[in-house]
Amino acid sequence: MNFPYSSKKWQKISMAAVLTTVLGVGSLTAYANNADDAKAAQTEVEASAETAAPTEAAPEQATEAKADEPKAEATVTETKTPAATEQKTTTPSAEATTGIEQLTLEKAIQQALETNATLENTRLSVKNADLNSMLSYKSPAEMPSEVIWSLDAAKAKYVTNATIDMNRLLNSLQLKATESKIKLGAQQAYYDLIYAQNDLNLKKQSLTRAQTQLKVAKAAFEVGTKAKTDVLQAEMGLAGAQAALTTAENNLEIERMELNDFLGVDLDKKWNIVVANKQAAPITKTLQQAQTEALEKRVEMTKVKEELKLAELNVKLVEEYSVLATYQGRIAQNNVETSKVAIEQQERAISKEVAQAYYNLNAARQAIDFQKKAKDSAAESYRLTNLRFENGLATTLEVIQAEEELSDRENQYQRAILTYNLAVVNFDTALGN
Repeated sequence: MNFPYSSKKWQKISMAAVLTTVLGVGSLTAYANNADDAKAAQTEVEASAETAAPTEAAPEQATEAKADEPKAEATVTETKTPAATEQKTTTPSAEATTGIEQLTLEKAIQQALETNATLENTRLSVKNADLNSMLSYKSPAEMPSEVIWSLDAAKAKYVTNATIDMNRLLNSLQLKATESKIKLGAQQAYYDLIYAQNDLNLKKQSLTRAQTQLKVAKAAFEVGTKAKTDVLQAEMGLAGAQAALTTAENNLEIERMELNDFLGVDLDKKWNIVVANKQAAPITKTLQQAQTEALEKRVEMTKVKEELKLAELNVKLVEEYSVLATYQGRIAQNNVETSKVAIEQQERAISKEVAQAYYNLNAARQAIDFQKKAKDSAAESYRLTNLRFENGLATTLEVIQAEEELSDRENQYQRAILTYNLAVVNFDTALGN
């Protein structure tokens, strides 16, 4: 009988068939890499049968980059993702002992409050505003009550005093509002950096899977059980994974500089990020309770209420030193009504904002569960596609497509965690905390 292969080639194929039947395609890879020495190949197979091919747990485990892969500048101490009601954090990584400063969420907020340029400018502006108000109104405010006989003189004293007090209060509230925005911005920048690092880790996992797939495809092609197109498709998948990894590394550097810029520190400063995800627990407050709390705490409500007090003071002075039926009296009364309308509008705006933050937080919490299920399903699909490939029932392209779907679902799951963390921050801010 004339065989289509040489006797040496036929020996390879026969041995590959036996190994594939007994140990699977992972063993085939090990054998094909050393096909010229059958005995050495058998030793290689036994040593690496458990690690050569992707396993069911592989999509869920973070893998280290190979020596020739680029390293991320900012490192993250890994933690578990949000559980149903419990926040998880781990001890800092060994890199914390190399001199790279650790950065927790609390430290990021504190650093921003100390060195953020916008906040520092606001503090200086508030100080100047208080000083200017004192310089402008000091003389009229000190006018004795017994020398006040006219409406203009009364306004010069009493409205001036009230205006000074209101401005001081509003200035302090403006500073408080700015501090709240800085806290919000610091947390957003912190979580954006965490997401970028997690995305980089996922891209490294994807690259490892692509490298494994290429190795399997080459081994199968060497023994004649797969076509050249399988190798080419695996090479395309590897190239795509390498490109995605480069993009993730660039994004990590960008997010690190964005964080440093917001914190007001050196743009090139390196951090050892200690991950702290928010608790993915249901909201304990009702929407009505949240809205009531916000209306009591929000700076905007205090501002419009103080403006109403000032408008009412003007009406009182007109009534005492003049007549409400005059033009000044009518204008003062209209200003009171305007202030009342402003309060109603502010209440509606705050209630609406709290409701939106409330619903967004609930949706973000549920999205974590949905994306987790989708990720697990994609991982199982990838595992089964690999099994079909080992048995000749799937192509390399199908494996690559399953891996891309898994990578996408992993990314969406991390995005859901980021969205939830930011939703918690926005909800707290909407409450006035």
